[in-house]
Amino acid sequence: MNVNGALEVLERMRLPNGAYTASVSDDYNYVWIRDVVYTVIPFINDPSNRYEKAYHALFDLFQTYEWKIDIHTVQKPQFLFEHIHARYSTELKELPDEWGHAQNDAVGAFLWGVGEGYRHGKKVIRNQRDLEIVQKLVNYLECLQYWQSEDNGMWEENIEIHASSIGACVAGLNSVKMLVNVKEELIKKGEETLRFLLPRESYSKETDLALLSLIYPYRLVDREIALEILKNVTERLERTNGCIRYEKDLYYNDGQEAEWCFGLPWLGLCYLELGMMNKVNEYIDKTKMIIPENWEVPELYIGGSNIPNGNTPLAWSVSLSYLFLTKTSMIRTEQIT
Repeated sequence: MNVNGALEVLERMRLPNGAYTASVSDDYNYVWIRDVVYTVIPFINDPSNRYEKAYHALFDLFQTYEWKIDIHTVQKPQFLFEHIHARYSTELKELPDEWGHAQNDAVGAFLWGVGEGYRHGKKVIRNQRDLEIVQKLVNYLECLQYWQSEDNGMWEENIEIHASSIGACVAGLNSVKMLVNVKEELIKKGEETLRFLLPRESYSKETDLALLSLIYPYRLVDREIALEILKNVTERLERTNGCIRYEKDLYYNDGQEAEWCFGLPWLGLCYLELGMMNKVNEYIDKTKMIIPENWEVPELYIGGSNIPNGNTPLAWSVSLSYLFLTKTSMIRTEQIT
């Protein structure tokens, strides 16, 4: 399998401003903060400037709406549109449509990516203005009281307290505390909530695909909790073409829950974090099965069918598949030599 095909697909979704459209379909021809963060993870050790350019685009976006961030560092948002938006036009402008914009994990993911990039020698921070944005986003999470803040979560749906959202914020705050002022109490409050919630995702969901983020990329939970999350996901959510997001998911449900393709490489990356190479090898094979020759990995397969939905390719699916296969290819090469 030619993994470089993934890079060609991702390049087609890369915008002139450096961000990425989630997909080229009409329904998903938008920029989601979270999708961009996950899409550029493979470039963190890459000599290209794709990682930096993506974050520079997001910094520019936050500077455009800095007035909104300023308001909500002192006053909690009351309505969804008052939150930092999760989805934008390809020109990085807010959209007037009603949307589940209360997505604290997107802010946490951005902060995590800034700190990770900085530690990897990427020039994600251009100047003092960028640092000011980072500080204001930290203050925004504090104002929200993210550790007890109900939000729409990674899947932009029901409002409740989500472990994956709180975990993203904890990871983000930890990641930037060497760059700006982060009160230790802010991190501890999130950690306390996670101790109470985990391994559940929320009050309504015992398990959820979003919980994998706490293992990879955030590396936030201990081995015992990680294994419990993985057991729940593999036993209850894993399917042939991917993973369902959670039980009784209605999105693209045609008698059964839709199967999200990036669930398989994501599970592989989590097992890789835990050093469980027998499981890693299992998910290499499973991942290769869902990657088409042209590397246009779909968002999902419609529930109960072998038909992908129209959001094909999905940048996030392509990115995680490429990341997992290249990481494991390097490990196998090292083992042989």
